[in-house]
Amino acid sequence: MPSYSIATVCLSGRLDAKLRAAADVGFQQVEIMEADLIAYDGAPRDIGRMCRDLGLEICCYQPFRDFEGMTGAQRAANFRRAERKFELMAELGTDLLLVCSNVSPASVGGIDRSAADFRELGELAARHGMRVGYEALAWGRHVSDYRDAWEVVRRADHARVGLVLDSFHALARRTPIDAIRSIPGDRIFLVQLADAPDYQLDVLSWSRHFRCFPGQGDLPVTDFMRAVQDTGYAGPWSLEIFNDQFRASSTARVARDGLRSLVDLADKLQLEKLPPLSPQNGFSFLEFAVDAASATRLETLLQGLGFVRSGRHKSKAVDRWTQGEINLVVNTEKTGFAYSHFVTHGPGVCVVGLETQDPQAVLERGRALKAAPYSGHVNPGEAAVPTLAGVGGALVSLLPPSSAGADIWRDEFSALEPSAPAGQLRAIDHIAQTMHSDEMLSWLLFYETIFGLERLSLQEIADPGGLVQSRAVASADDRVRIVLNGSNASATQSARFVQEFFGSGVQHIAFATDDIFSTVAAMRQKGVAFLEIPANYYDDLDARFALSPETLAAMRDNRILYDRDQNGAFFQIYTQTFEGRFFFEIVQRDAYRGFGAPNAPVRLSAQTRELPAGMPRH
Repeated sequence: MPSYSIATVCLSGRLDAKLRAAADVGFQQVEIMEADLIAYDGAPRDIGRMCRDLGLEICCYQPFRDFEGMTGAQRAANFRRAERKFELMAELGTDLLLVCSNVSPASVGGIDRSAADFRELGELAARHGMRVGYEALAWGRHVSDYRDAWEVVRRADHARVGLVLDSFHALARRTPIDAIRSIPGDRIFLVQLADAPDYQLDVLSWSRHFRCFPGQGDLPVTDFMRAVQDTGYAGPWSLEIFNDQFRASSTARVARDGLRSLVDLADKLQLEKLPPLSPQNGFSFLEFAVDAASATRLETLLQGLGFVRSGRHKSKAVDRWTQGEINLVVNTEKTGFAYSHFVTHGPGVCVVGLETQDPQAVLERGRALKAAPYSGHVNPGEAAVPTLAGVGGALVSLLPPSSAGADIWRDEFSALEPSAPAGQLRAIDHIAQTMHSDEMLSWLLFYETIFGLERLSLQEIADPGGLVQSRAVASADDRVRIVLNGSNASATQSARFVQEFFGSGVQHIAFATDDIFSTVAAMRQKGVAFLEIPANYYDDLDARFALSPETLAAMRDNRILYDRDQNGAFFQIYTQTFEGRFFFEIVQRDAYRGFGAPNAPVRLSAQTRELPAGMPRH
């Protein structure tokens, strides 16, 4: 099993807070970034003692810049500077100095010249009991390729001089990684890992602002690490992430995400023994936390949508509402988790139930990947359902397939006679969770690594109050789809939801139907109010898709939206927002895999127009 390390540059806060967060989550080693040490009001010896007290080793001190290829007085000054750094490292209690390739315009190129500089630096390091690792920066003036850096190290031919491999610097330049396999593992002194989204930026800006943890971006980090493993490298796996968002986020959460990313990567390389990913079969239920007054209004809306009250909990103020394969739970308890969620957030979804092949395996995998398990009070006759803490403090409960024999609806609920015929909704198509934008990468990692959901393409949606980022994850068979939305703009619908809801949570729930026109007609007869869509939208649809006049008229009359891709068609309609918190969507899919992203600006504008008087609309 690898040793896991994190560079202090990844985390926000003071150096001591960074070190505690790294230790608390389970890292064994850290890289001390020079800027963090310089800004800290304690001596290097104190920092080293603090790390040892926390159970952390310092795997390296970094960076040492603009060293090789300098001449004259600058070359001599570099060796004086290096000697001072070796003395400082002795106080810290680390023996590895990371030297990154020179970017100075004053540097002189040449592999042999650089090798000679490193051979001399190796001698100086040996006198101090230190080692030197050479890293090729992707924007280095003369050395920007790990293969050239390795050639410098090879020609330096000194036991105290080795190579530092960084996944970002190799992969950002699309450098072939097969050559890594020819490097002896004992000549690699450190491996640094970072991912990044596939942005078309200059490599320096890309590196300094948008790096992320393995699995959060689009670079083939797993392939890179597989090549490293083939060398026989046995040193630490260290995260080095420059990311503006990380440096402004919760130190503890980012540290947890970092370790989760490394453990997941090791699992992919079969170096960790985690419970295997368990297929997700669909949504088992959604539970709403409400009080008596909001429960009455919600139940009226559910009846209008065609749901029937089919069960009542045997010992709690909890009702089951059903339609097709959909189970909704309305919880009006005045104690327990749902009540606490209601007090904090108001009416909303407090539990997302997923049907999975092996709930206990998902729970144990979650534990290993640093997710928080939840264990509430279980009354006699109730099942202890494996549960993890999820987005915004809501829970994710894990139930076995109904075919497995366990049935909480039969065992814990008394059946009620339906008061109305079943409606036309078939299943939960997807849910959308809205959050602070700096949480999105964290929850994407949560769903991908623990539940095996696949990430879909990133969308940027125009809200009247600014841009909203939207990214979905889905199971391989699309039976579980979850859309994550976040925005840095304070006036967007997403930001307003987070403010009004006092945190992240489920903002909308989409139900699937096979005939949206008859479904909506039945709902309108029962008094359901849908979002008003302007006539201009339908004029534009006519121009873009050449729909039949009858279909277009039916959509216009019912306020139904439409999209189409290379696979098929998509119809959708939205209810008005329930108490400013959440809303429902009805969708009809025809082999279409998206979520109607082209319609989102129209929906957001319509919702903005329907905001209560006095609320800002821009």
